Amino acid sequence: MVVVLRRDVPQEKIAPLIRWLEDKSLSVRVFQGQEQCVLGLIGDTAKVDVEMIKSLDIVESVAAMSDPFKASNRQMHPEDSVINITSPDQLEHAIGGGKFALIAGPCSVESREQLTGVAKAVKAAGANFLRGGAFKPRSSPYDFQGLGEEGIDLLLEAKKATGLPIVTELMEVHSLHLFEEVDVIQVGARNTQNYDLLRELGKVPNTILLKRGLAGTIKELLMSAEYIMAGGNENVILCERGIRTYESAYTRNTLDLSAVPVLKTLTHLPVVVDPSHGTGRADLVPSMAFAAAAAGADGLMIEVHNDPKQALCDGAQSLTPDQFSETAAKIFKIREALGL
Repeated sequence: MVVVLRRDVPQEKIAPLIRWLEDKSLSVRVFQGQEQCVLGLIGDTAKVDVEMIKSLDIVESVAAMSDPFKASNRQMHPEDSVINITSPDQLEHAIGGGKFALIAGPCSVESREQLTGVAKAVKAAGANFLRGGAFKPRSSPYDFQGLGEEGIDLLLEAKKATGLPIVTELMEVHSLHLFEEVDVIQVGARNTQNYDLLRELGKVPNTILLKRGLAGTIKELLMSAEYIMAGGNENVILCERGIRTYESAYTRNTLDLSAVPVLKTLTHLPVVVDPSHGTGRADLVPSMAFAAAAAGADGLMIEVHNDPKQALCDGAQSLTPDQFSETAAKIFKIREALGL
C-alpha cells in the first residue's frame, strides 16, 4: 500500500502516523521527494483502516499495490534512485536519475599488466567503473575459473592506480568476506535466484549489480532485487544481459532492449545493459550499446581486453581499448543528441 502525503507536511505530523503504522507490524518505507513525502507500507495491510487514513488532513491519497515487488516499486519511490560511489580520489561516481555510467574492463582478471593497462585505457575513454572477474562461473570445469582472491587484490591495485570504483562477481556466500573493499558486487545470471546469497547481500553496505537470469522474466528480476532490499540494502542496480531464446546460431543470447523502458516504468532502480553477454559478438556490441543508450539505459557494461584473441575468457565478445574508445565517444554523442 502507498500513502501519499500532502505537500509541505511538517515532520512532526508525519512521525506519529509512521509510529501508528509500525505498531500494526507493518514495515514503513519513507520516500521524501522534492515536494512530497510517500509512505510505502509492506506487510499485512488488511489490518489498516484505509478510510481512516484517507480522512487524515495530512494525507492526499492511498493506493493499493498489486505488484508483489514493493521496495523496488516506482509507486513506493516515484523519483529515480541515484547511487553514488566515492572513489579513492574522492570523486563521486553516480548512476541513475540522469547520471550515466560506463562500466568497462576484461571478462576475467588475468595479470597485473593486463588489468592495469585496460583500466587506464577505459578511464581515458570515459569509463566510470572498472569491471573484471576474479571468480568466474564457467559451463565447463576445465575452463579458466579466474584468479580468485589474487584477482580481487589486483582489482584493488587497479582501483588505487586509476581511481575507478571496481565491479566484480561474487559466486558463493562463503567468499563474501573477500569483497569488503569491492565497490559493486555483481550477482551473475546463474545466481539471480540464489535466494540465500541475495539475503546475505541485503546485509552488506556494498552496491549490488543484479543481472537478469538466463531465462528470467522481468518480474523475476525485480523479485530478486526485492530479496536484497528487504534485507536493508537499497543500493541495487539492475542489469539486462540478454536471455536464452530459440536463437543460438548467430548470437549468444537475445538482448531484450524492451526491458529497459519496461523496467524504468516499474522501478526506481538504475538499469544498465550488458551488450557483450547479450550478443556474444564484439562486432555487435557497439550497435547494441548505441540502441541501449537511446532506449534510456542508465549505463552500459562492456567487456574490454587488450588482446581479445588471447583472452582466457570471452574474447569473442570483447572490444579492444581503441574500439571501446570509439564506441564510448559515439554513446556520449547519442545521449547528447537525445537530450539525456
